[in-house]
Amino acid sequence: MELAYMTGILPIKKYGEHSALNLFDEYSMIAPKGLGRYFGFTEEEVRAECGRHGMDYAEMESWYDGYLLDGCHIYNPKSVCDALRWKDFQSYWTGTETYEALKVYIDLNFDGLKEAVIAMLGNARCKVDPATSQNDMATFRTRDDVLTLLIQLGYLTYDRESGETFIPNWEIIQEFLRSIKTGGWDGLAQALARSERLLQSTWELDGSAVAQGLAAIHSETASILKYNDENSLTCTILMAYYSARAYYMNPILEMPSGKGFSDVVYLPRQNVGRPALVVELKWNRSVSGAIQQIRDRQYASWIEGYTGDILLIGVNYDRESKTHECVIEEYRK
Repeated sequence: MELAYMTGILPIKKYGEHSALNLFDEYSMIAPKGLGRYFGFTEEEVRAECGRHGMDYAEMESWYDGYLLDGCHIYNPKSVCDALRWKDFQSYWTGTETYEALKVYIDLNFDGLKEAVIAMLGNARCKVDPATSQNDMATFRTRDDVLTLLIQLGYLTYDRESGETFIPNWEIIQEFLRSIKTGGWDGLAQALARSERLLQSTWELDGSAVAQGLAAIHSETASILKYNDENSLTCTILMAYYSARAYYMNPILEMPSGKGFSDVVYLPRQNVGRPALVVELKWNRSVSGAIQQIRDRQYASWIEGYTGDILLIGVNYDRESKTHECVIEEYRK
């Protein structure tokens, strides 16, 4: 063989350690090997086309950006072209039945896969090891196998530096939400719908309303999230603040700050006029102790110079009474 050029969604399937197909160089969503900028449109190209067509680049970025390849932000070319052509932002790249296939993979629920998807809907990231994948659509042994397939199919993006995966943009979020609505995830759609009200209650320092909202979300998603430790409470918080993606950057989990690690931190986007959120979670403990821990360990000190207002949020879940408590205070520098 002198030369072969093949294209496809998935890398070449390997059978065992020593594959007969060992003479190919593969360029994938996991390892683009310097060709990532040719997988789609670059940020510079999209910005220029938005200027030519009179389209809002910030909105284009929100809908179709998010794929990280070779350190570049890559956009889905079909979606960008359709948005420019029709002057409308919506989901273009998927067919009418793609979310059905997505639902099948998620419903396998290896190693808490559903919980990982819920966390990513809350704008979080999940660790993934793509090395275990068999590069096909039939062999799944672990959560990492399914997540790797979703990366290769474009439903997720992969950050090689951190080894994390996440939902890239608003277009793909619509596919996940469509899958959830038709997939029998009892209560999850209702839980996500509560998010905007819960966020408003947070800004109004209404800890009682936030606690009631968390309790409702817990009740609605009891069949999906098995409450047994603080990690499940973290997942509930990320889902509860799902709508925060419109005002905040990706939440930072276990952020080193002051004299320890704050559980969840939301930093506001530029020019949105919203406070930063520093969240401390407790399991069968004291909600006042959560707030005091934020103060004693100076969790908010790291972001004093980054933002304006800062809210301290303490949340406790009592397993015996199955109740949530929440206290919200303004941070004074």
